[in-house]
Amino acid sequence: MKFLYLIADGMGGWPLDELGGKTTLEAAHTPNMDELAASGIVGRCQTVPHGMAPGSDVANMALLGFDPARYHTGRGPIEAAAQGLQLDPDDLVWRMNLVRVTELTIDGIMRDYSSGHIATELSRPLVERLQEKLGNDTYSFVPGVQYRHLLVQKNGALTEDADLAVTPPHDITDKPIKQDMRAFSRSPVLWDLIMESRDLLADRSVNATRANSIWPWGQGRPLNLPGFRDKYGLHGAVISAVDLIKGLGFASGMDVIDVDGATGLLDTNYEGKVQAALKFLEQGDMVFVHLEGPDECGHSGIAKDKVEAISRFDERVVAPLRKALEGQDVAWLIACDHFTPIKERTHTMDPVPFILNGPGCTPSEVSAFTEATADASGLRIENGHELLDFALNRTGKK
Repeated sequence: MKFLYLIADGMGGWPLDELGGKTTLEAAHTPNMDELAASGIVGRCQTVPHGMAPGSDVANMALLGFDPARYHTGRGPIEAAAQGLQLDPDDLVWRMNLVRVTELTIDGIMRDYSSGHIATELSRPLVERLQEKLGNDTYSFVPGVQYRHLLVQKNGALTEDADLAVTPPHDITDKPIKQDMRAFSRSPVLWDLIMESRDLLADRSVNATRANSIWPWGQGRPLNLPGFRDKYGLHGAVISAVDLIKGLGFASGMDVIDVDGATGLLDTNYEGKVQAALKFLEQGDMVFVHLEGPDECGHSGIAKDKVEAISRFDERVVAPLRKALEGQDVAWLIACDHFTPIKERTHTMDPVPFILNGPGCTPSEVSAFTEATADASGLRIENGHELLDFALNRTGKK
């Protein structure tokens, strides 16, 4: 039996007046997920442990079966694993966004956590220049993808910087940065680096993008995860546009499959991800296919775009996979990692809806796959890292 694990990042949400009281999932056209939900089981899962921030790092770690309370050290270290960085145990790895703020002072406002979803071919030269001009024995700038980069602080885990509480920039869009500027100021060396980076990015001869500041956050020691095959006895792979998911895959010894044209946005290469998943399943056991689009649209606060992102996930990922695997022995687990409600424009702690369809699943006969039908089922997985075990056990895969 093959196991498909499909994640629409940030798909869950809250009812909206502009959608007639529907959530974006309820408003989306999702006939394939609806059919899988009706012929399988639905429920809710608490992917983020209480007391931890509701980020994709925590939630996706849990979805892959690893307890964040035990293994999570920060967002930066997960993305460092995706790049195969050689790190020492006491290094501190920061996720570093290229952002746009009104001004880098306590009176500033976070205008754009992604600098207009800056393209990699524009962001990489900027980070390389930051490294050339400002990199030293303590700090190294590491280019990543789009607006997502890394800052490595040598032996930083031994300093008070490890405890600085900096807000993820996507959580404070159009909000004041006063609290975070005060946090940065507690580390004079880091403060100076941020200010020098601002001055460098202000040079329009080398930077014609919207980015006008770096934003280090999500820092932690290097990540160590158990092997996925050792834990589950399965040959698994991850497919995603974002380094976060790739890092979890690399750290746990899964195959990490790159797909040309995978952007993490509405224009991602859906067909390429589907074909990559099918090819892997010719010899592999489980594939974790991650779509970032619904989450990015949730952060933008544009309901129609998020409805479209969810509809495309159903039409261009779920539908072709169902058609290609029709008549084969297949189990499906479909979920989101967290809610990204349009009203909030950031992540929330709500338990996420999921579908499990395969052997051992009595049909729920729900009319549609929504947050409400999943909640009404009464099935709830309280610890997110136990969802995969539940699914594998129920379908006889484990």
